[in-house]
Amino acid sequence: MLLNCGQSMPLLRHTDVPSRVKENFILTGYRFPNYSVKDCLLSAFRPTNETGNFWTHFLPVFIFAYYFVEVFGWEGAPHADSPFFYPLWNYFIGVFCLLMASSMAHLLNSMSLVVREVCFFVDYGTISSYTVGSSLAYYYYIHPRAGIVETGGNNGSQTDLKEEPAGTGSLSYAIPDFCVFFENFYIPSACLVAIICVLSCCNTRQRWRRHRYLIRTLVFLLPFLVSSTPIFYRLLTRSPYSTTSSSFAASTSTAGFFYRHCFWLLVSAVFNISKIPERLAPGRFDIWGHSHQWFHCCTFLSILDELHLIKAEVKAILLSPTLLLPPATLAPLPGPTITSTYGVMLLLQTTIISVIVWFSWHANCIFGPERDKLAKEHPREHLKCH
Repeated sequence: MLLNCGQSMPLLRHTDVPSRVKENFILTGYRFPNYSVKDCLLSAFRPTNETGNFWTHFLPVFIFAYYFVEVFGWEGAPHADSPFFYPLWNYFIGVFCLLMASSMAHLLNSMSLVVREVCFFVDYGTISSYTVGSSLAYYYYIHPRAGIVETGGNNGSQTDLKEEPAGTGSLSYAIPDFCVFFENFYIPSACLVAIICVLSCCNTRQRWRRHRYLIRTLVFLLPFLVSSTPIFYRLLTRSPYSTTSSSFAASTSTAGFFYRHCFWLLVSAVFNISKIPERLAPGRFDIWGHSHQWFHCCTFLSILDELHLIKAEVKAILLSPTLLLPPATLAPLPGPTITSTYGVMLLLQTTIISVIVWFSWHANCIFGPERDKLAKEHPREHLKCH
């Protein structure tokens, strides 16, 4: 049954599309999986059940970029291409790829059944890459010994912490056992977990279908826990900054942003698993307001709070680029390099692309025959309205 006509491709009910395309409790607004690239792009401006999914991650790209570039205009900040900002740029790349891949996956997945699978494989891959981008930013800006990295900037506040007597405070800030983990295993663990996540999520498109949303949500809980280790450490120990310093004041908002980050992630998980509100009223939220759109909104809000969190810590470091910890503590954290930031992301991306290629080949073996059969049974010229 056609829902609308005109010069564009028709929209269909759930009974008129292959089962692979159907979403739980979404009854209308479907596109048949034989669109051209042009048809897919134009569908962004039509009321399909993917339109909201596209815009709720495409528009945030510009919002994120707006808040991101603010850092480079701060007083005392080095040039944007300074090594100090390498981790921040890797974080930006991770978020940008996540939002663009997600929006494009929802826009282009109606080209064929095989393309649909590939689109979401790429989506899962960019989510995993984003978690490592976050980890790099956390490592260099929220690491237990962050704040002692030379930024190359000069400002009048860099002596704020020198006035604190050695040994001030009842606890030493750096705990050696944890520092061994951070120095040697934190980034490798984040990369390993990211690869495990993309493998698991890609698998849910070929098996474990019944509980796929629950599995995908729980799988990405693991990289959150690993990546957030420096923040947990920071919240459980005293600040590396003197309580009278401007750096301390700048970093006080970190906890609030992190709690909000966690809140939005939790809400997004609830929407993704529960399929509310469309579960309560099938057919009513097909175009606007269904759970995946709210899931997108909440995940972006979590990313935005994470950005503010990272910016707060970057600002704290810039306000005190020569932070001195009490004597007898560990040696300064090595600054970011191209190898330790872009190199890590390049190696991870190469591995993830290999995983995506393998699953895509497997998907073509599974859905290729059905795709060809549908192409013969539903030629595009027969679907067009006249």
